[in-house]
Amino acid sequence: MKLLRPQLKLPRLSSSPKSSKMAEAAAAAATSTSTPASKWAKTRNLWPSILRWIPTSTDHIIAAENRLLSLVKTPYVVEQVNIGSGPPGSKVRWFRSQSNEPRFINTVTFDSKEKDPPTLVMVHGYAASQGFFFRNFDALSARFKVIAIDQLGWGGSSRPDFTCKSTEETEAWFIDSFEAWRKEKNLSNFILLGHSFGGYVAAKYALKHPEHVKHLILVGSAGFSSESEDRSEQLTRFRSTWKGAIMNHLWESNFTPQKVIRGLGPWGPDLVRRYTSARFGSYSIGEVLTEDESKLLTDYVYHTLAAKASGELCLKYIFSFGAFARMPLLQSASQWKVPTTFIYGMQDWMNYEGAQRARKDMKVPCEIIRVPQGGHFVFLDNPKGFHSAVLYACRMFLSPNPENESLPEDLISA
Repeated sequence: MKLLRPQLKLPRLSSSPKSSKMAEAAAAAATSTSTPASKWAKTRNLWPSILRWIPTSTDHIIAAENRLLSLVKTPYVVEQVNIGSGPPGSKVRWFRSQSNEPRFINTVTFDSKEKDPPTLVMVHGYAASQGFFFRNFDALSARFKVIAIDQLGWGGSSRPDFTCKSTEETEAWFIDSFEAWRKEKNLSNFILLGHSFGGYVAAKYALKHPEHVKHLILVGSAGFSSESEDRSEQLTRFRSTWKGAIMNHLWESNFTPQKVIRGLGPWGPDLVRRYTSARFGSYSIGEVLTEDESKLLTDYVYHTLAAKASGELCLKYIFSFGAFARMPLLQSASQWKVPTTFIYGMQDWMNYEGAQRARKDMKVPCEIIRVPQGGHFVFLDNPKGFHSAVLYACRMFLSPNPENESLPEDLISA
């Protein structure tokens, strides 16, 4: 039986104070009718934010998303895509919860003015959500139909109880929920872009469902090397210290950074502000965020991080301490069936050499592009360079003579 798909559709927002307030009210009203909430959450939402220890809610996430996306000029549509429901104890992994609520994937779509443009699906990384791509939507939607999602358990998507107990179950949580979303959206033959942990999920999805992906773009992708393959001397020494032992214990106990933010309660927003101001401001590798961008991104990041723990609890099952994959992509390189482009910022802490090793075993076209003035968030640090890299990666679908296209001068082939 085909499941109904309630949709929340919002036009692009104006940045004026009046329209911003109206948008927040509309988002809150729409969310309350289309996104199921537990009794605890409903009761909690009755309290004013100032009286809560953790001043956030689902409504706050959607409203913060709307404010951030008001910076984007291209019209967009927001949907809460229903990926189904199941009873308690269901064998479907993302339904293993104490409720039988339907699950939703928060989805934002930007339609291109081009005729029959290729579809680009964008998947965010760990401790992030689709709004992190706010600097890229205008440029990319000029050439693509862009669809960005919040993975299950993140951002404005449903946050079911995370009950996975193994790496295999955890991978299935993300891969299978993405596939359920794809079916509901009736998508196929699309370009799939994933950043960091989202790159790991995108690659694993393409390995399982290559028939739906015509090109894979992995941006600063995590998960290529295992600890046994790439264990550094510095990490080994650190783990032998008492500090390292404590950090490793916290990691294996699934103590996430988000727990710190929640634990700080009303002081959590200030901690997030300090981070975003430093990472994308005073310590920025490339193009510094404007004051408005920094303020809106900070607000958005806080609400997405402080909300109920769900997808974040994947960390210990996917990676060992030091961000080494427990089931590394390098081991699957020979099984790759989708042409792939790797994009890394020149200052990315993710090592592009893992992609170089994987390329040796791949039997499909593969290229590695490095973008100057970019770190791990290269799409925020150097948006123009990132857009240039994506367009070059997709030249087969955009250019009438792709074989004559040469790598732009500001990019580096690795």
